[in-house]
Amino acid sequence: MKRSVNLLPRQRRQFTQLGERLKLARLRRRLSATLVAERAGISRATLHKIELGDPNVAMGSYFQVLRVLGLEADFGLLALDDQMGRKLQDLDLVTKKRAPRRKAING
Repeated sequence: MKRSVNLLPRQRRQFTQLGERLKLARLRRRLSATLVAERAGISRATLHKIELGDPNVAMGSYFQVLRVLGLEADFGLLALDDQMGRKLQDLDLVTKKRAPRRKAING
């Protein structure tokens, strides 16, 4: 049984916008859905779901479509600048630290 991904409205909109941008990229390149799906190694139905922003489609399928459209470098930009992580690092939050090692007793 396949599980459905539950997203908050904001994340749902982000997926929808991504799907729309991928569809526009495909149309700008004047590529048919059949051709893109074939080159990506996915079904036309899966491509349709991607272009609708379906979060239940595997991330690998999204990547394959990006590759076919020549946009795979965009994938590398995801989480590139981890602003939240940098802020936490700058705060020098204490994390679990190991206790100092005890010196071995020779004898």
